[in-house]
Amino acid sequence: MKTLFILNEAPYGSERSYNGLRLAGSLSKAEGEEVKMFLIGDAAACAKFGQKVPEGFYNIQVMLGRVVHNNGQVGVCGTCMDARGIAESELSEGTHKSTLAELTTWTQWADKVIVF
Repeated sequence: MKTLFILNEAPYGSERSYNGLRLAGSLSKAEGEEVKMFLIGDAAACAKFGQKVPEGFYNIQVMLGRVVHNNGQVGVCGTCMDARGIAESELSEGTHKSTLAELTTWTQWADKVIVF
C-alpha cells in the first residue's frame, strides 16, 4: 500500500503533527508499505533541524527522522518555508524543499491520502 501523509499543523502547540508522525512512523515500518509525507503551512517547521525540547517531551525532528530512516520520503512546501524564513540549509537530514507539483505527483501515486 502507498500512503501519502499531509501535515498542516505546527510541530508544537497542537498534537496533530505529532499524531500524524506517530502513524506514519508505524506504517513506514510495516512490510510492503510505502510512505511519503508532505509538510505544508505551519507544518513546514516540523522539518527544521536543531529542535530542542524539554527532557521527556516528544521531539518532532526525531520522529520525522524515523520515517526517513524507514525509507519514507519527506517534502517540505517551498513557498511555506519561504513565508516562515526557513532556509533549505536548515532542513533536517532526509527532508527536501518541495513544490506543489511534487505534491500533485505524490497524490496521484498514493493509494491513500491521510491529512493531519
